[in-house]
Amino acid sequence: MTRNDVPQAAEFPEGQLEDWRKLVDGVLKGAPFEKLVGKTYDGLRIEPLYQRAKDAAPVVGRPPATPWQIMQRVDHPDAALANAQALTDLESGATGLALVFAAGSGAHGFGLEPSADAVAKVLKDIQLNAGIAIELQVGPQSRMAAIHIAEYVKTRGIDPAACDIRFGLDPLAACAVWGHSPYTWCEIKPGVTSGIKGLAELGFKGPFASADGRVIHDAGGSEVQELAFVLACNVAYLRAIEEAGVPLEQAQGMVYARLAADADQFLTMAKFRALRLLWARIEQACSLTPKPLFIAADTAWRMLTQRDPYVNMLRATMATFAAGLAGANAITVLPHTLALGLPDPFARRVARNTQLLLLEESNLAKVSDPAAGSGGVEALTSELCDAVWALFQETEKAGGAFAALQQGLFQDQVAVTRKAREANIARRRDVLTGASEFPNLHEADAKVLEATPIVLAPYGAEKFKFASLSPMRLAASFEQLRDKSDAKLKAGGARPKVFLANLGTPADFTARATFAKSFFEAGGIEALDGEGVADAAKLAEAFKASGAELACLCSSDKVYAGKAEAAANALRTAKARAVYLAGRPTDAEAGLRAAGITGFVFASCDALAVLDEAYQRINVNEPHS
Repeated sequence: MTRNDVPQAAEFPEGQLEDWRKLVDGVLKGAPFEKLVGKTYDGLRIEPLYQRAKDAAPVVGRPPATPWQIMQRVDHPDAALANAQALTDLESGATGLALVFAAGSGAHGFGLEPSADAVAKVLKDIQLNAGIAIELQVGPQSRMAAIHIAEYVKTRGIDPAACDIRFGLDPLAACAVWGHSPYTWCEIKPGVTSGIKGLAELGFKGPFASADGRVIHDAGGSEVQELAFVLACNVAYLRAIEEAGVPLEQAQGMVYARLAADADQFLTMAKFRALRLLWARIEQACSLTPKPLFIAADTAWRMLTQRDPYVNMLRATMATFAAGLAGANAITVLPHTLALGLPDPFARRVARNTQLLLLEESNLAKVSDPAAGSGGVEALTSELCDAVWALFQETEKAGGAFAALQQGLFQDQVAVTRKAREANIARRRDVLTGASEFPNLHEADAKVLEATPIVLAPYGAEKFKFASLSPMRLAASFEQLRDKSDAKLKAGGARPKVFLANLGTPADFTARATFAKSFFEAGGIEALDGEGVADAAKLAEAFKASGAELACLCSSDKVYAGKAEAAANALRTAKARAVYLAGRPTDAEAGLRAAGITGFVFASCDALAVLDEAYQRINVNEPHS
């Protein structure tokens, strides 16, 4: 503020979008403005600039200034050790426990035994009526865990109404992941609703049934597909509960949702906000007074990497930040080593403290829906709502969530998105730091716990089959190449190598040599940096001395024009199994290939295809999948 409390900005004219466009057009120099517009995997536009949204009201989520529940994942197969972990978590700042049972949603290979004895051991000395949130992640094979927990509460003389337990019943998610069901939806509903009614009659507040969007997200799906699946599943559960004789007003509070939060801050925020608006629209259509839907968040499985797993801490921080600001009621941070195995105490502490720092140090919960009025977030939220509603209506026309799965409606759309996502990963347009970009071939192994997973008997016959929504991790393809490199190192004492054949001065080759090093080492091929030379014969001698199997020419286009063909000939004569050139193909491509250039490496080329072919040339024969 300045004199007389007049804002300094008042002395300047208000900026206009048209003025900005004129400046941008001058920089583009005739190129289309669309070059600046991004697209989500749903085709939603990401504009380069947004104006402030007018008359935007906050999206009602958590009560004002109320922190989200800090959930800690409990999944150790040994119930006694799981209990010790849980007690440590609660003593160290966690306000809730996500009990992940074997074969349950999001188990990822581990999980608790769903027996009464194991439940009692896991919950020993945990005061369930002391404000601790409990969330169950179960599947059909572990569904009895919900009954065992209810029985445990009863035998301990605890008032069920004093417990904050989300029971997580979600057979539709299991069907989607498995790709089959032993029963029809009409046969599934009575079991689910009888369980819900029984738990409610015992005095538990719920919610009881969850709609799990992680199924879509883990399989590589988009935000629109994830939200539409959640809506369809929650509507299916709501209808089933009402059909079982429960008043709709009571059934309204018996369902909740779980979404994946990933490192795309603005899309994650828009996704969580959109779900609240969409569910309120469904409540209104049911003649219900809208109530804020309970939304639990898990940081995304698919974004976890096995290589350089410490970068997962940054990804989880951004995901937690976005979900927290968007009003998630509870957040579970997947430990950064989960893709490698069962996380150790350090990984669990980091996952817990990620939330504590954001809440206690950054005070993220103090402001309700801080994105309200942000032009970009409001636009994304609105566009998501429109697109999700259209897909949800399509699902309803198909007969609901189960029928849509039988018809492959979700699976077909997710498959298209997953294929596009994998193509962008392969071309490194979607960057995975530490995996597809900036790899570290000399990183130390991260520690995980040794544990034997619990294997449960299959659930029913595969009577009704359809396409499955199997989980994936974005970095898996690059990690498979790194595994080949590790195997070669273990077997022969050395990794496969590429010699960076630098032509000219450092000013000529440094940029492309740096790019080529990251490119090849993302696939586990160690890059050996050569000194800059101008003579092809000396370059060949340096290659022979390096012991590398492959070579990559690195220099400027100007140097390539005069020296690349001779250098390529010399390197092939020196028995290089392949000679690559760092740079895009030009009009000289035919001559370069005739001189011995095998391929070109450049930004947005298919890195996985190039690296896979390189392994074939150096006789690492395991096929890339």
